[in-house]
Amino acid sequence: MRLILLGPPGAGKGTQALRLVAKYGLVQLSTGDMLRAAVKAGTPIGRKVKDIMECGGLCPDDVVVSIVAERIEQPDARKGFILDGFPRTVPQAVALDRMLKKRGIALDAVIELRVDEGALLKRIENRIAEMKARGEPLRADDNAEVLRQRLEAYRQLTAPLVAYYRKKNVLRTVNGMAPIPDVTAAIDKALPAEPSAPKPKPARNGARKVTAKPRNPKTAGRLGRKSAKRASSPRKTAAAHKTPGRKSKSGETARP
Repeated sequence: MRLILLGPPGAGKGTQALRLVAKYGLVQLSTGDMLRAAVKAGTPIGRKVKDIMECGGLCPDDVVVSIVAERIEQPDARKGFILDGFPRTVPQAVALDRMLKKRGIALDAVIELRVDEGALLKRIENRIAEMKARGEPLRADDNAEVLRQRLEAYRQLTAPLVAYYRKKNVLRTVNGMAPIPDVTAAIDKALPAEPSAPKPKPARNGARKVTAKPRNPKTAGRLGRKSAKRASSPRKTAAAHKTPGRKSKSGETARP
């Protein structure tokens, strides 16, 4: 099963992704986590996107597409995955479609968690306060101003994905403001009963599939009767195939 979770920051995508992973054995592919890991490791991609992420901006499409394409190739992701935080723009969605089509697979559903932004801001503020109370470290983008910027970016760039996937008939909208168990139940109900299966890969080097031609029923019947007749007829005796004897000097016939 291959899914996308859509929704603004703080909509609960991460929480629902974890529940789907536990229930269906999928792999959660979070572009945010992958990019933050790249920043922490100081990789070339990490250095490129560090300042952008700290300001709450969106990373360039080519960077995000390349990191997702690389992750999808890993064995654990071939069984099924949940994309969290990707795609964020229509061009990214088009690039994702090309990647999946190249691999003979398709999305099973795109789940939109619809939320109220005013209530969402309050929810995020409460979450930050709870993290501070527990002494947990906060990310650089965990503040109200950055959140407002991310919400504005979502409205302008990511929200059009709703229309994009609605046209493809894979969009499923769920009330993200409901209690977490209710959201989980609504997502389960929205998922397809049977996920799409990967298409077989074409044969390499122009190899052609050889298929045995069906026999003509009349010919097959005659051949069958001939084979049965040969099997049932008695074998010729050895005497019938004896080699003619050789005559000796005395004129008597010698046995071979």
